This record gives sequence, C-alpha cells and structure tokens, in this order.
Amino acid sequence: MTPTRPDDRSHSWNHPAQHRHRWFGPRRALTLILTIGINACSPAPAVVSQPPDHAAVPATAANTSIEMTPLRVATYNVSLADSRPGGLIGRLEAGDDGARRIAAVIQRLRPDLILLNEFDHDDAGRAADLFQQRYLAVGQFGETAIDYPHRYFDAVNTGVASGFDLDRDGRSDGPGDAWGFGTHPGQYGMLVLSRHPIDRSAVRTFRQFRWHDLPGALQPIDPDTGTPWYSTEAWRDFPLSSKSHWDVPVDTPIGRIHFLVAHPVPPVFDGPEDRNGRRNHDEIRLWAEYIGSPDRPWLIDDAGRPGGLATTSGFVIAGDLNADPNAGDSHPGAIARLLNHPRIAQHAAPERSGQPHQSSNPVNGIRTHTADFGPRTGTLRVDYVLPSQQFKVLDGGVFWPTSGHTGADWITASDHRLVWLDLVPAPSQPEAPQPGSTPRQP
Repeated sequence: MTPTRPDDRSHSWNHPAQHRHRWFGPRRALTLILTIGINACSPAPAVVSQPPDHAAVPATAANTSIEMTPLRVATYNVSLADSRPGGLIGRLEAGDDGARRIAAVIQRLRPDLILLNEFDHDDAGRAADLFQQRYLAVGQFGETAIDYPHRYFDAVNTGVASGFDLDRDGRSDGPGDAWGFGTHPGQYGMLVLSRHPIDRSAVRTFRQFRWHDLPGALQPIDPDTGTPWYSTEAWRDFPLSSKSHWDVPVDTPIGRIHFLVAHPVPPVFDGPEDRNGRRNHDEIRLWAEYIGSPDRPWLIDDAGRPGGLATTSGFVIAGDLNADPNAGDSHPGAIARLLNHPRIAQHAAPERSGQPHQSSNPVNGIRTHTADFGPRTGTLRVDYVLPSQQFKVLDGGVFWPTSGHTGADWITASDHRLVWLDLVPAPSQPEAPQPGSTPRQP
C-alpha cells in the first residue's frame, strides 16, 4: 500500500483447501506424472517453448503419461520506493539491507514469474539492473542466487503532475495532485520478472485510459454541494489507473499466460467524497471488464487498440489490489468482481504457514491475510494471484514465517508478504454430445 496511499522501456472463497499450504526452502522441481485416459476429461498438455493461448494439447492415446513441472506465479509489494528522484538507485548502489531481505524472500520461494509492486521506475532501468545484478544474482542470507532473463517495466502515473488541485489543499503541485500519489514520476512503480520469454510485441498498457471512459464510472461527488469533486477539466483528463494496468504475455511451458498486473490506489487517505475508494473500485473493475469480453470497443489501450482479452486466452491477474473482501475501507463489492468472476478459477485462498501472532485486533488471526498495516488497521488480504480457468492450482501460500523460522526477519522489509501459486493446465471440460449421438461412458 502506498502512503496515500520491457525491453527495458524500458481477501476468500468458500472452498475447502485441497491440501496443506506451506513455504518452500530452496525450490526443487516438483514433477507431476499425469495419467490420462482417452475418455477422461483431462487433456494431455505438452511442454512447448511457444505455446498457444489455450495452453493444452489433447491426449491422442489412452493412458498417456506427461511429466510437467508446475509454474510458480507470485506477487510481492516490495516497498522499494523512495521519496527522492533516483533515491532507490542510490540506495541499491550503496547496499540496501531491505533490498537484501526482499531478494532473500524471492530466492527462498523462487517464482518463475513475479510482479513487484512499489519498485521505483526509471526510464533507463538502472534500479532494475542493480536489483537483479547485485541482489537477486547474489545469494542472500544463505539462499541461492536466482536469475530472471526476461523483464518488463514501463512508466506509471504516480508522481506525474496533473496541474490541478486534486486534493483541494489550495495548491496544485503537491504529491496528492499527481495523477497517482507520488513525489516524483515513477515512484511506486512496477516490475515484472520472468524466467520465460515475454512477447513484447503483444504487451498492452492502459496508463492513459481515461476514468470517464469507463461505463458507469464512479465519479467522486462533493457531499456538501452534490457536485463533482473534480473540475470538468480535471475529470476530462483524469486517468483511471493510479499506476498503470499492463497485459504482459509470457510464453511458459504450461502455455501463454497474459500476466495482468496493476496496483490500484488504496481506498483511504481521502474524505467523505471517497475519491480514492471509488477509484480503487473502478481500477479493479477495469480488469473485470477486460477479461469479461473482447467486445469492449470503449476499452482502448495506450497504442489505440480497442477491446478486451480473447475468451480463449489464459491469464493470471496479480498485484497489490488494495481491497479486502471482508474488511478494510474498500468500496463494497470491489474485489468481489474478480473473486466471483466466471473466468477466474475457483480455488482455496492461499494461506500463511505457521500460527498468526497474537493480537487484540481479531483480524490478525486470519490466515489468508497478506499484509500488516500496524496495530490500528491490523492485517488484511490485499495481494492476489488469480488465474483463469485454463489453469489448475496445485499449491499456494503466503510467505509469513513466524519467529524462529527461516525468513522471519526478512519479511519486515515490507508491510506486504509474497503470495504465490503453483499452476498447471486445467482439465478440459467434457465435450457436449452431438444431437443423435450416444454419450461416452466414463
């Protein structure tokens, strides 16, 4: 959560857990042997280097065995943001203990594909270079170095001056007047790291998509006057995304994954007009609309291309979405739009391992929570990895070791915890019988 919180251009469902969630030490490849009968519903996915969007190849013979390593996908708000332009670069050059601990967490969990929220953006990618070369590529606290040959980052709206007094404090040049709260452009940016190739030619970004272009946009209203909170001119130019929304296609051994990443504004640090709560709701809704149908002519990306995601495309939505399904200050129903979306695979929410710490705040005992905002707010579930139905969740977790366990002293580098899922292609749906045909017997 922010304080109000490329090429190198570069909360839970009512489903019981199917297995015990856990944290992993240095990751060993988990190989699955899938036995598939010719009349079964399960496909026999092949491991290919440039797979199609639907990611599955049907079996052609009975009892075909397929060896497959699950793909680990993660999101992590790393709190590597600095109030000074270039500040993160300076810290990483000098040696930053927080960055070492963040790197150790990543090395411990070893995701194949990960989104880092709150990683300051610079156009040259110097901060990303430093973090990868001096922190991830060097073993931290006894962990094994990890390499991500593919990455993506781009500009964000945080810190970009609007020229308007958006927060009504009498000035138009403060951090609350930027299109996304920030003291300089690029603050609280995003970074995607991948072990597998990214198709840069197919990346879509929605940083410039205007809030008013979202049908039914929740325009903030001044409760004292009943008129819009923002001026006509500001509302005309106002981008919906407080950072950006990216569709980053990644070609993985289990199929092409459209990695849909964002970091909506926290639904707090405002007033009764609820300008941040309404924006958070609509930022989350943008992904619900994007995966809902390709027929969205109003949904135009930064390159001028209209429409949502193809219904055959597999995807994973990831990020600090700043919305808990049962607590906190988010707008009613904000995250439910995704959790209950028909294209999202329904699975048990990932849980922390170990016993949550004792606290007078009852929310702190909820095992699916992913961030700790201190004694007053407590813990919340705000970080998500949400795969489409093209994928099956084999395992998952929230890396939150308790005192005395490996990593317990690393996780305090951020107020968020790394959330991960292990994915394989999902079984296909049974074919519908053709008219006049005899249904297959199981």
